[in-house]
Amino acid sequence: MSEQPVIWHNARIATFDPSRPEAYGLVEHHALIVRDGVIEAVVPEETLTSEKGRRIDLQGRLVTPGLIDCHTHLVFGGSRAQEWEQRLNGVSYQTISANGGGINSTVQATRQASEAQLLKIAQQRLERLMREGVTTIEIKSGYGLNVDNERKMLRVVQQLAEHNTVEISPTLLAAHAVPAEFKGRADEYISLICEQLLPELWQEGLFEAVDAFCENVGFSPEQTERVFAAAQCLGIPVKGHVEQLSSLGGAELVSRYHGLSADHIEYLSSEGVAAMADSGTVAVLLPGAFYFLNETQKPPVAELRRLGVPMAVATDYNPGTSPFASLHLAMNMACVKFGLTPEEAWNGVTRHAARALGREKTHGQLAAGFVADFAIWDAEHPVEMVYEPGRNPLWKRVFRGEGQA
Repeated sequence: MSEQPVIWHNARIATFDPSRPEAYGLVEHHALIVRDGVIEAVVPEETLTSEKGRRIDLQGRLVTPGLIDCHTHLVFGGSRAQEWEQRLNGVSYQTISANGGGINSTVQATRQASEAQLLKIAQQRLERLMREGVTTIEIKSGYGLNVDNERKMLRVVQQLAEHNTVEISPTLLAAHAVPAEFKGRADEYISLICEQLLPELWQEGLFEAVDAFCENVGFSPEQTERVFAAAQCLGIPVKGHVEQLSSLGGAELVSRYHGLSADHIEYLSSEGVAAMADSGTVAVLLPGAFYFLNETQKPPVAELRRLGVPMAVATDYNPGTSPFASLHLAMNMACVKFGLTPEEAWNGVTRHAARALGREKTHGQLAAGFVADFAIWDAEHPVEMVYEPGRNPLWKRVFRGEGQA
């Protein structure tokens, strides 16, 4: 233990501690006492008279937990900008895909890129999110779709974690799409995932959860369950891209395996909401994809709210459907498009996002015993970052108690 703590004082602190009655858990004239990268206490300013330690005067600034982006596809090669332009000019997705576009174009570009090339561009994307106050981020594989290239993607994620002041939660999403070489043989590809890819990369320590795209254009519930069952045998948590384009019962499947989260969920049924409420599975809302695809079916926010299902918000940063490296923008979209309140959006990128990553006991709140990851803002109130996503009032990002420029 270090001898003296660091005292970040003279602050307005939005704790997001649910035991506090105030909106946002917001307390005035308080201080954060941090020791060895962990919050020791959140205390009123007037109690500090005898407290020893190095003091940092925040001059009345706003402090929030560090932001958590709990669903991203940050590592990939190539660009789909020209495909987007073609779609806007009236070319159908089916035509684009038949000409080598769509997800398989990203797979091809990712396979052709070296680790160093993928790392360089992913670093730039990560820095954009960190500049908005992100201190924890989930990054999925899923554009390699074979053992060597999924490994390559996850090694890039590992290097990002080693070289940045950010905590990264790596997820294996090998069941993202059927690769071209397995066209018409999806069951065989699922066998490859379950029997080789998943156990090998798990043994190498390259990921901490397993995801799958359960959808008409992805994998069936039966195929998805094979992946979840293989993960369960190894003790690996699961999550799912489900109910984005149709209702296949994917949320119930994720819930049956006590999954961390069910993500997208625009077509979530009442049965799915009830199953998630029973299992404690987090609903991860991804308004960027909803906006970019110009969808109209919204997730059942009122029912999720009524049954107490925690709702997280994430960027879903990816080349095809959500090319937005801004969690502030995702929060704004969640309010405008899905009807969340600003406080719900903030809970969605702090304590509920932490829960979606299995970190609810250590991340996403400013309270005793939680990691000292927080953001300091030249702002009066948390609503400002939701209201005006183009303006970034971040003053300092603090990771494990250390301030980052």
